[in-house]
Amino acid sequence: MSLDWILALAGFAFVMSISPGPANFLLLTSGANFGVLRSLPLLFGVSLGFLSMVFAVGLGVGELIKQYPVIDSLLRLLCGGYVLWLAYKIWNAKSLGANGEDTLDRPLSFFQASMLQLVNPKAWTVALLVTVTYLSADRQVSNLLALVAIFALVNIPSISVWAISGAALRRNLSTGDRLLWFNRAMALLLIASIAPMLVRF
Repeated sequence: MSLDWILALAGFAFVMSISPGPANFLLLTSGANFGVLRSLPLLFGVSLGFLSMVFAVGLGVGELIKQYPVIDSLLRLLCGGYVLWLAYKIWNAKSLGANGEDTLDRPLSFFQASMLQLVNPKAWTVALLVTVTYLSADRQVSNLLALVAIFALVNIPSISVWAISGAALRRNLSTGDRLLWFNRAMALLLIASIAPMLVRF
């Protein structure tokens, strides 16, 4: 692998990782509601779930999805339902650290975040793009592992920006109904981030 290949992949990974999407909106929301430390399982779950997807696509899962469009439709349906449920929970969260039905009582777990990536249309699109663009035709496992490692080095700091930004807003959002309106805005952005995928049905 050449330096040009590494730099091009790192640039692609940065742009794709830091751009808005369902997982990053969840990280921003979690940072604002729970702070960075309590959002770490979500952050690492998002990253590992995505990197596992890249590895699976590099091994040939992407070709399987192309051959069987019903798998793509099922993934989009699952994604739509799950993200709409998350948006509903976020919409109804009204206070920081309180107990009750009107709060986010805890951030998404590592496992939940990993599973979210499996039904995240942005993650599937990026995984397909990066493997088609940056993997050699022979698709050797060593090249795939190098690709995943480079993507991880860029991905984790990039998505951390969203959780850190949310945490930076935490003090300002603790006054009055600010968190309620912030969470509602995040719920709408979360839905908007999957709208293009939903209208394809």
